[in-house]
Amino acid sequence: MITEKVNDLNQQFKGKTSFEVLERVSAAFGSKIRFASSMGAEDQVIIHLIARAGLPIEIFTLDTGRMFSETYELIEKTEARYGIKIRMMFPDATQVENMVNQKGINLFYKSIENRKLCCNIRKIQPLQRALQGAEAWIAGLRREQSPTRTDLNIAVWDQGNGLIKINPLLEWSEKQVWEFIKENKIPYNALHDKGYPSIGCQPCTRAVMPGEDIRSGRWWWENPDTKECGLHARK
Repeated sequence: MITEKVNDLNQQFKGKTSFEVLERVSAAFGSKIRFASSMGAEDQVIIHLIARAGLPIEIFTLDTGRMFSETYELIEKTEARYGIKIRMMFPDATQVENMVNQKGINLFYKSIENRKLCCNIRKIQPLQRALQGAEAWIAGLRREQSPTRTDLNIAVWDQGNGLIKINPLLEWSEKQVWEFIKENKIPYNALHDKGYPSIGCQPCTRAVMPGEDIRSGRWWWENPDTKECGLHARK
């Protein structure tokens, strides 16, 4: 049944623009669909499309407590520009406190297991709370971003969260993203102009050199095939 629904959605999306995809899923799922924004360039494009059309899709972001100040500034600029409110989701304070006291403030550098634990507490669990009651969620994934994303479809079944995930910008190139941002004067994270193509938590993100893979600045001490935080795990 779920496979049939996902396949049907992908058939509907053939030849459709990203805006048309958003219109269709908004109509199909109503209040049961949410948009998880990382406040990255792709997600700013999606916010623009949602807000300009007045689509009733709740927008939320995960505040891990380790974000760049530029990301917080962008949240305020985006809310002011579009007259919207972005819901902030925070990790459980007691879990963070226990983790840090047991394993250290920068535990994620010590092992992949530690890094995944940190991501689980700061990202995955707040995401799961934000998605409670939803039937689908929207993400800003693009196929060319990572080796782990090359075989995605616009609609996929998210086994981990038990709902459908929609990737409306899946086929966009980085060039298309930035052309759209410039053309529509969409606010974006100032770090993008300082060599940060992909922005997450401050201690787990660094600038990259020209020509480097766009995800090479995320968890740069790990193998590229493992560099997902778990929000977009493939199961």
